[in-house]
Amino acid sequence: MKKKILISSCLLGTPCRYDGKSVRRVDVTALSKRYELVPICPEVDGGLPTPRIPSERLGDRVVMRDGTDVTENFLRGAEHAYAVAL
Repeated sequence: MKKKILISSCLLGTPCRYDGKSVRRVDVTALSKRYELVPICPEVDGGLPTPRIPSERLGDRVVMRDGTDVTENFLRGAEHAYAVAL
């Protein structure tokens, strides 16, 4: 049985980045030979759309470039990733 590892969905080719694109990485998909890859996108899992306005951390908050506070979305996405990892 292969060990599972979480991988960002966009690295596996899912167009879920903020800009609606993916950044498929052959070296990452090659990991599937040794591991079961479990794709996740914390931003989408936290309820944010694709595409979306880019966000950045400001202190203990996460804020979109337009000033929208999306901290709760990021927390939900992180909680989901944690649950999937267990």
